[in-house]
Amino acid sequence: MSYRRSKMFRRSRVMRGSWTVWKRRIVFWIGALMIGVVSVGFAAAADKAHALFQAMTASGPYAFLIPLVLTPAGFALCAFLAIRVFPNAQGSGIPQAIAARHLREETSRSALLSLKVAAGKIVLTVVGLFCGASIGREGPTVQVGASIMLAAARIGGMAQARGLILAGSAAGIAAAFNTPLAGIVFAIEEMSRTYEARANGLVLTAVILSGLAALGLVGSYTYFGETSVMVATRLDWALVAICGIGGGALGAAFSAGAISAARRIRRWAQPDPLKRMIGLATLCGLAVAAIGIISGGRTFGTGYEEARQMLEGATISPMFFAEKFASTLLSMVSGIPGGIFAPSLSVGVGMGATIGSLLGASITLSALLGMAGYFAGVVQAPMTAFVIIIEMTGNHEAVIPVMATAMLGYITSRLLSPEPLYHALSRPFIAAGIRARRAEERAA
Repeated sequence: MSYRRSKMFRRSRVMRGSWTVWKRRIVFWIGALMIGVVSVGFAAAADKAHALFQAMTASGPYAFLIPLVLTPAGFALCAFLAIRVFPNAQGSGIPQAIAARHLREETSRSALLSLKVAAGKIVLTVVGLFCGASIGREGPTVQVGASIMLAAARIGGMAQARGLILAGSAAGIAAAFNTPLAGIVFAIEEMSRTYEARANGLVLTAVILSGLAALGLVGSYTYFGETSVMVATRLDWALVAICGIGGGALGAAFSAGAISAARRIRRWAQPDPLKRMIGLATLCGLAVAAIGIISGGRTFGTGYEEARQMLEGATISPMFFAEKFASTLLSMVSGIPGGIFAPSLSVGVGMGATIGSLLGASITLSALLGMAGYFAGVVQAPMTAFVIIIEMTGNHEAVIPVMATAMLGYITSRLLSPEPLYHALSRPFIAAGIRARRAEERAA
């Protein structure tokens, strides 16, 4: 009798253990699917917000002046809400996800990645696009994805917080751009900077499930449509070098400028950060509005339409890339929530198209190479750069030239600005988390 009871006890314990494992898996799968669903909804809301802004600023003879009021007011509102209502929702969101992976305490992670922060990120990014900010939704989707996955970890009782943040971040990028390979490469190259076999299994599963959810809702598509250009002449190969080195130098200028400005602004904002940051955001919004009016409205929003037109061979003002560069940098240093992925891609496309038109080369090819060189220069992640560009354009004929351009952009950027942008911006969040933990320990 005692043997039978012991056997039944062992069987019930195994069943309980099996149910716990399956519960964790199911919660993880649901979290990954939710990232895909939320990413699609976020994209739709962001596109609608920018479309409304464009409609408002084109509905009358003086409508183009609306941004002079709407944009600074929207920047001020977003800055206020990001400080008072949704702290740690400012900026891209990628630095917060990187910082959360370095913090060990649950409370410190929750301050950076939570469902409240994710909701604020979505709402304020949409508001920013409605007001004409030169921002994107892809970086914010990383923070949103990591927040959803961390919430799933709490519900399911999963302990691999670092791996789950990585998985949520990758799933966010994959669903935002419909680029599953880029999501995986981004997680390995930019988020973790190491190869973790166990975590990469989570990343792959999360990317597949979030991608399936996105595909089910919007179908299969390439972000910038299909291009089929290839490098065939000496001039084309010269473009590889010019766009790689030039794009890397310009990307380094953006990265170094953003890092330096962020440090100076943190010191300047004390001892009254709310008042001063709202004032700064208002001034940045006014400058973004002025640049937008001068450019004929082309620098407002993500820059997706302008980039797509140039990748299709259309010519746009040769100053577009410089204007978009300035409006993106101003939007970033203002402190409002919003990413730089899409605006950076449009800056790179504009730079490449300008170079191509000056040299009499193919606009489509030069735009493609310019995008690779500049984007790799900004994020200093060459594998992510060329994988995401190949997936977004569907161009497999120019794989080697795009890879070479991205590598040249990365090397040039590292020589000019050795500190990677997102990791530099993550350090204040890490330091704040450590200070908060020490304060709690002293109070206890």
